[in-house]
Amino acid sequence: MTSQTLREARKYEETSEKLIGKEERPDFHLTPRTGWMNDPNGFSYYKGRYHLFYQYYPYESKWGPMHWGHAVSSDLLHWEYLPCALAPDEAYDRDGIFSGSAAVLPDGRQLLMYTGVLKEHQERDIYREVQTQCMAVGDGIDYEKYEQNPVLDQRDIPEGSSRFDFRDPKMWMKADGTYACVVGNRPADGSGQILLYESADGFQWKFKSILVSNHDRFGKMWECPDFFELDGKWVLLTSPQDMLPEGFEYHNGNGTLCLIGDYDEENGSFKEMQNQSVDYGIDFYAPQTVAAPDGRRIMIGWMQNWDACGIRSPEEPWFGQMSLPRELSLKDGRLYQRPVREFDAMRRNKIEYADVAVSGVVKLDGIKGRKVDMELTVRPEGGQELYQKFAVRFAQDDTYYTSLSFRPRESILKVDRKFSGSRRAIIHQRRSLVNTADGELKLRIILDRFSVEVFVNDGEQVMSAAMYTRQEADGISFFADGTANIDVVKYELE
Repeated sequence: MTSQTLREARKYEETSEKLIGKEERPDFHLTPRTGWMNDPNGFSYYKGRYHLFYQYYPYESKWGPMHWGHAVSSDLLHWEYLPCALAPDEAYDRDGIFSGSAAVLPDGRQLLMYTGVLKEHQERDIYREVQTQCMAVGDGIDYEKYEQNPVLDQRDIPEGSSRFDFRDPKMWMKADGTYACVVGNRPADGSGQILLYESADGFQWKFKSILVSNHDRFGKMWECPDFFELDGKWVLLTSPQDMLPEGFEYHNGNGTLCLIGDYDEENGSFKEMQNQSVDYGIDFYAPQTVAAPDGRRIMIGWMQNWDACGIRSPEEPWFGQMSLPRELSLKDGRLYQRPVREFDAMRRNKIEYADVAVSGVVKLDGIKGRKVDMELTVRPEGGQELYQKFAVRFAQDDTYYTSLSFRPRESILKVDRKFSGSRRAIIHQRRSLVNTADGELKLRIILDRFSVEVFVNDGEQVMSAAMYTRQEADGISFFADGTANIDVVKYELE
């Protein structure tokens, strides 16, 4: 039976969606059907299509009681909206359906696992959210909540751990047909930990181990964990809250963390070997991955930063967008990311320039647009002294632009959107240390109306940022202090 709460959400989104024009959205980044979107949920491949659910409040373009929005795609780039999948309509989840994941049952039905939220009165005017893990089963459109929810609650967490910070289950089926999941939690020291659970049937879950403990190294609470095998190692992705910066690797606030190491499945223990950021730009959080049918590991994230939600007016009909889906690989102990290969089929009208000397500002014929895939190599001009700075500006007109600038002597790449049209004093720039040999750097810059994603050195690093500059600002220009030499290949995207 569909609840009244879910019926209302479905009716509302169907009507409201019609008021948003195609040109008012990105072309190939998923946005909410209407209203608010945050974390990707239940990223999965089911019945021949990719399914992506998302944290969703249909009624306003700001955070509210969370639902699960739902979209499907055959190529990860062109999405079709399905009706809202879950609504906060039970006693144990009436204050929100938080993040979670999806798997397939042996009988072919889709299994969803999510965090149910219930506000509990503490004292005076203080309420706290009790978080439990719950299941729902469905056919890819309609889902029924498990009658014995919640399946994990405060009785299933280690002693001293918080029942108020116990969320975001990421579930997978193991080789033997049983299930496992990781959940973010906060231990007694107030820092983060990732808990591991196992289930024979996907419904009855039991605690296995504390997979990883933060010990106050990377931020505090660890949200939205994901855990998978990649190129012979195991990778844990998680999003720590309240980070302190560490050089140019980790920045203040909510960040993304990748731990690479070895996993002892029998004991449920993980041995970390390397750590790094997942995205070095301004807007990227809560990534989730799926194993594609061809074996690729594909990741998508919320292309937004909690501290910068004021960049867009709540009067707008939608807020929040997903990143480009990215193929993951490990190389030299490092996580590499590239746009999914399906993306190359969207390239049209190639324009190419080689060996262009840039000193001061240079514009090139045919290099403009807001839906663009541009490959750019910059290097010193032969026989010239190393340039001081190189920059590319885009989404540009006489008033606005967003820029990417590189200082080869410090090996620092910076994304800066302070002139993008925002009227808020939020985070507008972020810097990253990049690998460069003698001032040479390789960039792939992808624009889609309201965002930029920069893949550095064939995916060694990525920098993502949202920008809501008016669409008429479609200029692209290059600048060098000193003389730089560039190769440019630019495609329009359809």
